[in-house]
Amino acid sequence: MIYLDNSASSMFKPKNVQKAVLNALNFFTGNPGRSGHQLSIKTAMEVEKVRDIVANHVNTTSDKVVFTLNCTDALNMAIFGTYKTDGHVVCTVNEHNSVLRPLEHLKNTHSDFSYSVAKQSSNFGITWQDIEKCLTDKTYLVVCNHVSNVNGDVADIEEIGKHLQERNILFLVDGAQGGGHFHYDMQKMNINMLTFAPHKGFYSPQGVGCLAINGDFDIQPTKFGGTGTNSLELVMPNEYPERLESGTINTPAILGFGEGIKYVEENFDFIKEKIEDLTTFLHYELSKLPIEIYTKTENSNGVFAFNIPNVPSSEVANYLNEKWNICVRSGLHCAPLKHKSLGTQDGGAVRVSISFVNTYQEIERLVYAIKKFISINEKTKKDEI
Repeated sequence: MIYLDNSASSMFKPKNVQKAVLNALNFFTGNPGRSGHQLSIKTAMEVEKVRDIVANHVNTTSDKVVFTLNCTDALNMAIFGTYKTDGHVVCTVNEHNSVLRPLEHLKNTHSDFSYSVAKQSSNFGITWQDIEKCLTDKTYLVVCNHVSNVNGDVADIEEIGKHLQERNILFLVDGAQGGGHFHYDMQKMNINMLTFAPHKGFYSPQGVGCLAINGDFDIQPTKFGGTGTNSLELVMPNEYPERLESGTINTPAILGFGEGIKYVEENFDFIKEKIEDLTTFLHYELSKLPIEIYTKTENSNGVFAFNIPNVPSSEVANYLNEKWNICVRSGLHCAPLKHKSLGTQDGGAVRVSISFVNTYQEIERLVYAIKKFISINEKTKKDEI
């Protein structure tokens, strides 16, 4: 099997990640922070080590690292938790439904709430000028997808963050696709909230997400339950991360996440260069074929989208899977506004998402398979005529 759907979830999991998950299942099975016995305390200490790792990775404090169910959960927590009466939010055309649907829900349930969608004027990604056009005197939050999960467009989050900080507007960055592939410095980039999907670029288990927070502002809880602290009180504690973490957390996945960050930090340059090289090679080879490519050559971060004219993306993906054992993703990728901007809202696109463990031979085989599909498709059309 050739796996090229790493933007959905990475197939490769490093040995140290696997070992961390197994150790959690064998040695750290206590409920962290819920009991005073040694196993619970030992498990809680391991979880706190991962908070430190995440905090150092993004330049914030460990108490402002919140573990969530997944990246969608983290985005919902940030959006609903910072809601302001009579407020306005700006997002972008590149957003995933994990941003669009919460904003639409707020709009439909709060008559005083509104949001605007910044369109992309640059060929390469969202710019500050795109955001600035949408700001109003009621804007309190900007949500920006950093790397498009559809075609790899990259937003200029550092420039956006600088201007938003000057205007005292909160900045939430969706790092689902960028995590593990870019260096994030929340203080330098003026990012107030940053979300991660560890099972993608950090090669970690599914079932855990992360919301990292930077700055002095409040996020209201959106889930309520036990935290192991202030148990006599019927309201959530004010201290982070307990304020936003209720219920039992996913210790095995969290410990795997910590090791995933270590693996990425130790191999960052190699990972980045390999993905860039493979993406550039794929772009070069497919640009020779009669297909529509939606990824710019400059966006060589492993997310590549294309269509064969007049052929549904699902038909191409099914052919690659069934005839060649190649895994790609077709459809709308849960990002309807991005596809609308690309003119692919009717059938979506074929997305190839590359990992550093992929090889040139695998890319060559993909290209060959696409050539065969085009040849078969053209022959079928001629026979029909």
